[in-house]
Amino acid sequence: MPVHPDAQFISWFRSVAPYFHAFRGKTFVLAFGGEIFAEGRFVDLAHDINLLHSAGIRLVLVHGSRPQVEAQLKQRKARSRYAKGLRITDPVALECVKEAVGLLRVEIDALLSLGLPNSPMAGAAINTVSGNFITAQPIGVVDGIDFQYTGSVRKVDSQAISGCLDAGNIAIVSPVGYSPTGEVFNLAIEDTAVATATALRAEKLVFFSDAPVEDNKGELLPELTAQEAVDLLAQGSRLTADTSLYLAHAVEAVRGRVQRAHLISRKLKGALLIELFTHAGSGTMITADKVVKLRPAVIDDVGGILKLIEPLEEDGTLVRRGRELLEREIARFAVIEHDGVIVGCAALYPFLTARAGELACLAVRPDHRDEGYGERLLKYVEVQARARKLRKLFVLTTRATHWFIERGFAEVSVAALPKQKKELYNYQRRSKTLVKRL
Repeated sequence: MPVHPDAQFISWFRSVAPYFHAFRGKTFVLAFGGEIFAEGRFVDLAHDINLLHSAGIRLVLVHGSRPQVEAQLKQRKARSRYAKGLRITDPVALECVKEAVGLLRVEIDALLSLGLPNSPMAGAAINTVSGNFITAQPIGVVDGIDFQYTGSVRKVDSQAISGCLDAGNIAIVSPVGYSPTGEVFNLAIEDTAVATATALRAEKLVFFSDAPVEDNKGELLPELTAQEAVDLLAQGSRLTADTSLYLAHAVEAVRGRVQRAHLISRKLKGALLIELFTHAGSGTMITADKVVKLRPAVIDDVGGILKLIEPLEEDGTLVRRGRELLEREIARFAVIEHDGVIVGCAALYPFLTARAGELACLAVRPDHRDEGYGERLLKYVEVQARARKLRKLFVLTTRATHWFIERGFAEVSVAALPKQKKELYNYQRRSKTLVKRL
């Protein structure tokens, strides 16, 4: 059968389908500092934002403005003052904040309005909405330091933002807040992003940092639980100041109502798409608990299991199972899911008279096969078999004989199978029969 030159692209495109299904209709909050504009990187990000929007993802953009405010202050020959990592916003600095934020809003609107032919934005029809979504209050005087017009988030108008998203718009939240008395306050982007994502109960909060989250050996840490992130921060690791700040706020988000938080490098082109649509990702995902779960299958898992085993059925590794059969036998299955996507499955068919059980339909997605999921499923099935007082576990395989032998199975003849299974043995497949004593 001839192979098309773009076969690899087709394979990749099919592999992202589960992510599209999982993300459609979900709310993502993307938080990026003003550096992404100063470094000329927002055009590429706008292309990726367009793709996410076209996939039905509800997007909220929270932008910073520090470099732009610094530039405005420099033009006015005014001095920047910071304390405890926050700008002390005096009246001059506040005017600079207003001007910088206004200019950035216009730039975001302009770049998301691009529709040039033969570009990633061709045919895009993106409407953006911004407004007074944030009610703020002054930080006040802390340890004798008056932060003046620097504020903290008091309330997020989640209903207004949700209304914008419901209408198919992208919401833009700037790092300024307004008080009921009409005052304007300068806000920290990280606080604004966490408060917004929490109020919206967002599926994801993504921070764009200046560097990735790495361990002390310089290795990227692709996944962390909230507690692991806290421990990493306590170690005084090699994280940059920006990354440490965002990581601490990512922990705050997932311990609130946000499902997942991500830290990615703003300097890596396409980092957002790589992080969201590939297993390896480009940055670090922070979760409240472990993202990998091994559990009994339920009826809602049928579609995911079918998608997982279909390629193995096509190449003859597994015996074909139709949807109806799988639905009837779903109680025999266990699944491993990674961040809500089924990546592995196995089934146990007991033969009580023979005190034996068949391990069947053991499958793991190709991009997860070096992570020990097959062993975990095998051990789970063994535990279930022992609980049913079965004395041995057998498996029929055409491709994985050595894998099972390495895990305690021994090859036997077909005659060793339980009578009911022996009568159903398919001699055309010539499957190897292996048994393990429990």
